Order: sequence, then structure tokens, then C-alpha cells
Amino acid sequence: MRRVATFGRYLRAHYGVPVRKIPLSIPGFTCPNIDGSLGRGGCSYCENESFSPNLTTRLQQSLSFDSANPFLADQLTALRQQYRKSATWYRQNHGVRHFIAYFQSFSNTYAPLQTLKALYQEALRQPGCVGLSIGTRADCLKEESIDYLAKLAKKHDLWVEIGVQSSHEATLEATNRMERYEAIAQSIQTLADRGIRVCAHLIFGLPDESEAQMLQSVERVCALPIASIKFHPLYVVENTALAAEYRTGSFTPIDEARYVAVLTEALLQLPPSITVQRISAGVDDGSLIAPLWCRDKNRLMGAIRKALYHKGVLY
Repeated sequence: MRRVATFGRYLRAHYGVPVRKIPLSIPGFTCPNIDGSLGRGGCSYCENESFSPNLTTRLQQSLSFDSANPFLADQLTALRQQYRKSATWYRQNHGVRHFIAYFQSFSNTYAPLQTLKALYQEALRQPGCVGLSIGTRADCLKEESIDYLAKLAKKHDLWVEIGVQSSHEATLEATNRMERYEAIAQSIQTLADRGIRVCAHLIFGLPDESEAQMLQSVERVCALPIASIKFHPLYVVENTALAAEYRTGSFTPIDEARYVAVLTEALLQLPPSITVQRISAGVDDGSLIAPLWCRDKNRLMGAIRKALYHKGVLY
């Protein structure tokens, strides 16, 4: 049986030892679709300042970004604390000593270059850190930032994670993405041309998308020079515009069987050169509204593995 080219297998082969990603949620980061540069409220599935006072506070803090950012000290402290906590847990419970610092929340290239340099370099100085993975939007990559990332990529294991979500313009518009797929694709090409590896994110179950459209997005994204991919179902959480749509009955979340089926087909059509970093996502706290099956990641993973096994594939 063939195996899915998971990111974990890639890391093991590349380093010869276990490597884990440490998610970092750095305060102050936002995105141009939230702060008013492109739009207000963000994507319909993203935490929205119209509903969340905590996010409003972060947006106010982010306005202080400049070359002498007074908020930078707090960001660096948060980075060290989050990294240290996760690294200690992995060392004590799994014996892992090598890590990739994953800048996860919001758009982590959406800040002045000097701020980005300070944060990225601080992450690379942390014990056991072998590289960076930076989550962002395609429209948050300035030329000077790409130049800097290209330099880092020559010395470190560097990944830029781009939220594509869908290749269909109608879907991007319906979810208030405020990006066009053509521009996203061009940004991915630019990064790859500079020697920067890209991980593309896709969401299955976006409003009114059929299974054929979801798989078409996979085909289109895999035709781009990406090195890795992430999939996850669309789920509804509090403090989002999507929550309001769900409560009025205008949006129905994807069910588990449908998600497993379309994901299985997506994994079967991936070229072997593209690694898979994620195939599920969800939350298990009180913020999750629907679908409730997203609470049980272990059960979902079991269903996905079973479906793949029946196709002659091991995850």
C-alpha cells in the first residue's frame, strides 16, 4: 500500500529525528481585511471585531506598529513564553528536541519589516528551533519582506503558509475574502521563484461549493509551485459573521461523511511531491457552534484513515 506524503514523514526523513511545529499567536497582528485597509470584519469565518472586544483591543495595539514599535517588547515576551511552554511539553512527554516556530494567528507578514525581523530572529534563537513557518495572506507580502524571507530561506528551514481557501471567485466574494484567486496564485509563484517553500491552505465546505468545485480547487492549487498543503472543514465559531448566517439558517455546515469523502478524493489526486501538513481541524471548547463532529479529532482521523485504507492508501 502506498502512504500519504505527510509533513511528519518529510521532517523525519529530512532531519533524521522527530520535529514538531510550535504554534505561536503573537499579539498585535491583524490583517488588511479587518483593519480597514481592504475591508472590515474579515472573512465570514474569521473572528470579527464587530463581535469581539478582545480583537478590537488587538487592533488598537496593532496601530502602534512603526520602526520603533513600543508594543514589540510584549510581542517578543509572548513569543518566548509560548515557545518555551510548548517545547518543554514536547521534550518532557515525547523526547522531541527540534522545533519549527509556527507564526499562526492572523497575517504574520502584515507589519513593518523591522518588526518582522525582530520576531523571526527571536524565534530562530530559541533552543531547538530549526526553522520558521509563517502564516499569512497573499496580499500581505511586500517586496522588501519577500527579499528578507528569501535570504532566511537560504539558511533556515523556511515555509510561508498562504490561505487560499478556494479557487472560485464567487466563493471568495461570498465569504468576504477580499482577494482574487489570480492574485493569490501570482503571489505563490513569486515566493517559489525566490526559493521560498509554500504551504497552501484549502477549506472544504465553504458556502454553496459542490464536491466537484472543492476538488477543482485542489487541482488548481496543485498546479502551482507549492511544496505542501493543508485541508480542513469549515466550522462555525462564535464572534464570526458565519455564526450569524448559521443561526438564520442561511448556511449549513458540511457533514462528516461528505468531508471524509471529498478529502479522500483530494488526497488521492495529490502529486507525490506535495506533502500534507493537515487534514482536520476544529475546536473542543465552548466557542464551537457547528458542526459538532469537529470536536472529536481522533474519531475524524479514524474515519479518514479507514476511507483511505479502503482505497489502498495509508495515512
